[in-house]
Parts: sequence; structure tokens; C-alpha cells
Amino acid sequence: MTSPVKIGVGLLGVMLVGFVCALVFFFWPHGLPKVSASASQPRGAELIARGKYLTTAADCEACHTAPGGQPFVGGLGFELPFGTLFSPNITPDDQTGIGTWTDAEFVRAVRTGVGKHGEDLYPAFPYTSYALLTTDDILAIKAYLDTLAPVARRPPENELLFPFNQRYVMRGWKLLFVPSAPYKPDESKSVAWNIGAYLVEALAHCGECHTPRGLMFQRKQGSALSGGSLEGWTAWNITPDVKTGIGSWSDEQIKSYIWKGFAPQRGPAAGAMRQAIDLSLSHLPESDIDSIVTYLRSVKPETSSYPSTAIVTDPTPASASEPWMPVDGPSGLGRKIFAGSCASCHGWDGSGQNSPRAALAGSHSVTDETGKNLVQVILSGSSDSTGTAASAMPGFARALSDTEVAALANYVIGHFGAKRGTVTPNDVEKAR
Repeated sequence: MTSPVKIGVGLLGVMLVGFVCALVFFFWPHGLPKVSASASQPRGAELIARGKYLTTAADCEACHTAPGGQPFVGGLGFELPFGTLFSPNITPDDQTGIGTWTDAEFVRAVRTGVGKHGEDLYPAFPYTSYALLTTDDILAIKAYLDTLAPVARRPPENELLFPFNQRYVMRGWKLLFVPSAPYKPDESKSVAWNIGAYLVEALAHCGECHTPRGLMFQRKQGSALSGGSLEGWTAWNITPDVKTGIGSWSDEQIKSYIWKGFAPQRGPAAGAMRQAIDLSLSHLPESDIDSIVTYLRSVKPETSSYPSTAIVTDPTPASASEPWMPVDGPSGLGRKIFAGSCASCHGWDGSGQNSPRAALAGSHSVTDETGKNLVQVILSGSSDSTGTAASAMPGFARALSDTEVAALANYVIGHFGAKRGTVTPNDVEKAR
């Protein structure tokens, strides 16, 4: 029989070895990969064009551009549970951008989240998805970025709580949650399916927003694409689940939504999704959008972690109303506000009076009892990057009080979503 002393010594030895291994792992320098383009990589103008396409598909501009700032100069703040991160400058400026980065350093950063000087990068930079990119594609992106005009500007310093401000703690996180190899095509699937998979899982990194997060801020891959929450917005379920996802959507509705930013009987996109469409998805070729639809149709249906978002496709009283004539009574603060500020654009039937983008019928936002996204849109409005008036909605943050916004949101949820809204003035105050 083994003595307790020997067992204790053995456990101590195992702990010591584990501790030494942890030290080696956390403090071992990050080496550079050997990087070279394949024989099939284009050259010259064709390479730059390929890089521009990939940069657009990867939606780099959205994250690396501050509100009102120059594209790709960085400075956009990401509000996370453990602090605020600011995106870096990725123009080819030598001092504040990536002008002196080598190809190997750039590939390492994109694929493994390690910066030029070996510093660990935070996963607001979606390298958990970009790890799936091919080396050729990463090099093409860098070739395009190198053609941009260099801009000398440093972003603000990150504001993170301890221990998250210690970058080395990311090494263990990355070991657990970052893919170890690029995307490998599935030869049993069609070319279109593989293109769609590469776009959704890697380039467009849809799962970064549309997948729920765990306690360590990791994506819950067992519930991939079933909906997530980030910076006060809900990213909806995009699996083929019929009740809470896009299982009841037609191919044309899915295509229209992700290419044009709205779909008949499904409403418009807003917030970060509209930005992704305006800056990225709307610029992709139609064949890419068709491939995305093909892939999304094939993923495993998952019930949303936000069950209150099940869509009512024929809500009453909206379905019984005329564009200019509601069927519900005249009383109530929310209804009065909608009559004075909203009906002329959206219509009492939710059909959209002046633009199909203003249609509300079938929208996830108006069927969510919590009104999370609806409140955000009421407060901040919605517009494209150029502020086009014909497709914009003004924000009412200054015009309406918290009580008024809550009343309006609950009315809209009841009228267009056939549900009882649960928005409170306190919810609105937190969203401001």
C-alpha cells in the first residue's frame, strides 16, 4: 500500500511540473511562422484587387474606423464586460500603423493574435475566425493595405480591468479557443457550399456576433450561430431553426437581408449588422451571397438562447390595419408617440410608407419582448455610412424621455409583434 507521504510527494511533483510548463507556455517568446505565397497566388494589380475584395469581405473597415474618422486609422472603442478596447491603425504608417510589419508578422497577428513585438492581442480582433484564413489570402489583404495612404495617428490606450490588462493571460485562452489550422474544404460538398462556409466561418466571421459566449468570453460552438449579445445589441439566430432562426425565411429573403439590408416581411437590419452590410456584404458579388445562403441552410438548427424572439408572422392588430389607419384604440402614451413620430414612415400596418427599409412587419426587433435592439434604434436611429436621408431613421434620444421611449417600444412590440413588451424606463436609461 502506497504511503500518504509518497502520494503527497507525487502530487507535489505533478504540480511542480505543471507550474513549470505553465511558466514556459506563458513566457516563451512567440516565434514567427515561415511565410510564402503559393504558386497560384496572383501578382501585381490582380493581387491588389484580390486583397481589396478580401479586406471588404472581412469587414476590416468597420472595426478599424472610429465614428467620423478616416477609414482604417483605428480608434473605434469596443465596450466589453472587462473594459474598453480600441482598434489599431492598420494604414501603412511606419510609426503608428503597420508600415514596418513583415509578411510573417502580419500572418502571425491575423492567424494567432500576436502583435509585431510578440504581444498578445485581444479577441475583439476576431482571430478566432481569421485563423481559418489561408496564407495566400492573408498576404493578399496585407498587399492591399500596403497601398493605402499612411496616416499617422495612435488610438487611445485600452482601459481594461486587472487581470485582463495583462496580455499574457490571453495565451492560455488562445490555446483553448483558437483553431490550429486554416479552413479545409469539404470535398463531399459543393463548391458553393465551401465558399459559403469559408465566408461565414472565416472571412465574414459571422459567429463572432451570432454565437453566444461563455464565462471566459469564448464562443459556445455547440450553439454556433444561434444568437449572441454584444455591446447592448442582440445578434439574431441565423441557423435554420423555424421558430427563432431563419428556418421559415425563403432563400430570397435571406439573400435580400444580407445583401440589401432588409427583406420583405422580415424588416430591416440596424446597428452593427447594418454597418456590416453597408461596408462589406453589399459589396460582395451575388454568387458569394448565394453561397452564404447555401451554407446557412445546411448548418444545424439551434433554438435561440433568446426564446422571446420567436417571430409572429401575421401579428394583429398590425395585419388588420391600413397604412394610414390603425385598428387599435387611440389611448396610451406609446400609441400617441407612434402616431406623431413614426406612423408616417413605418405605416400602421408596418409596410413601410416611403421605403421598404422602413417596414416593421416580421422584424426580429419588434417581436423581442425585451425590446433590446428596438430601444437602441429608437435612441440612436439608423443610417448608412454616408447618411443617405432616404434610407435613414433619426434617433430620438434627445427628444424622448426614458419613460416615453419605454412606452413607445412596448406599443410597437404589442402592435407589430403581437407580444407584451417588458421594456422599463430603467432599461432605457441603461441603454443610453
